[in-house]
Amino acid sequence: MTRRNAPTGAALALLIAAPALAGSGHAPASHAVSARVPASAPHSGGAQHWGYAGETGPEQWGELADEFKTCKVGRMQSPIDLGGADIEGRIEVRATYRPGQLSILNNGHTVQVNFPEGSILSSGISHYKLVQVHFHTPSEETVYGVPYPMVAHFVHADHSGNLAVLGVLFEEGAHNPELDKVVKAAPRQQAAAHVVGGVTLDPAKLLPPSLAVWRYDGSLTTPPCSEGVRWHVAIQPVQASAAQIAAIHAIVGDNARPTQPRHGRLLVAGTN
Repeated sequence: MTRRNAPTGAALALLIAAPALAGSGHAPASHAVSARVPASAPHSGGAQHWGYAGETGPEQWGELADEFKTCKVGRMQSPIDLGGADIEGRIEVRATYRPGQLSILNNGHTVQVNFPEGSILSSGISHYKLVQVHFHTPSEETVYGVPYPMVAHFVHADHSGNLAVLGVLFEEGAHNPELDKVVKAAPRQQAAAHVVGGVTLDPAKLLPPSLAVWRYDGSLTTPPCSEGVRWHVAIQPVQASAAQIAAIHAIVGDNARPTQPRHGRLLVAGTN
């Protein structure tokens, strides 16, 4: 596989600073991580507003600010359609996640849960710290052109700032007790991160039993669309009730970027 170049500099938003940014009206959409960006820094486009429809929607992102040009000209953009993988192969992916106090925010684009130190994603010989998870309705990824009603993106970073995302697709089905903690605590309006007293969230309980994944190299799915992100999407979906998915959608709305061209990138359907 092609070795990616990690997003650097102003292209990365500081997840730890998300609470400070959440009240600005132009908070990060929360895919990016970097301890090198000052806590006061806005999300790569300053006060430039972007959204999911109309004049600030995904088709216009690349025109909204110089920092967003990659959204238009990049050739390793995410999300993609996951149908028709090029090859099958064994991909060693392990999520060693630990429960922690629920810390949640609404940044104006999604509902996000922040995690303390201690949860690790291993992909081959690489190891990444779990930083946060956030939600898109419907799923940004599609499978043979068909989206799922929701996806959770678990965002990770290694010590050098390289990013890895684990996507978990949700289908309508049984009530999901762990997800219900997020549904009940999620701020209905834009709000800074806060710890929910007496509530512990176990991210491992939001994962499917199998971590066989689709694997490809891509980008952030929100401005500035920086490339160099190692993507994994679990092939096996997780169930949530229609009411739970509707509750998340009522908060975040339709916040899915359309799928992007593959431009010859290798898509592997893995076994684990």
